[in-house]
Amino acid sequence: MFKYIYITVFTIFINSCGVYTFTGADIHPDAKTISVTYFQNQATQVQPILSQKFTDALQDHFIQQTSLILTRSNGDLQFEGYISDYQITPISISSNDQANQNRLSIKVFVRFNNFIENDKSFEKSFNRFADFDSNIELSTIEEDLMDEIIIELINDIFNTAVVNW
Repeated sequence: MFKYIYITVFTIFINSCGVYTFTGADIHPDAKTISVTYFQNQATQVQPILSQKFTDALQDHFIQQTSLILTRSNGDLQFEGYISDYQITPISISSNDQANQNRLSIKVFVRFNNFIENDKSFEKSFNRFADFDSNIELSTIEEDLMDEIIIELINDIFNTAVVNW
């Protein structure tokens, strides 16, 4: 008798583990695929590698953090959008009107369609930045700053789309 109770409890425990993820993602079990279109850079100031880096990072994050399968189009979950702003601005000015620090900002517009749970679809802009010393030549740190900002943007998008805390 106890053998059957243990088997039943063990089976329930194993089945319930499939509902939770360590990322906090709450994706409907019927959602199997994801598609991410190329995010064009429509900012006034264009950084040539930004669109590809951002698109790849968004795809990679969902592949690594979920069990969704990437498709070229018509995914159960779909992302599309564009890079709307890429700018460097001074944020700390010294007494002689020189910038002490600059800020690299990236803003992305995202349209997320969830065809399994339509109420979770959204259109939203995400904005992140990184500050750097103005004495450092931007070309020496620009790619690292972009990578840092992209990670933050991707986390914001992931949390908004599939993490419901």
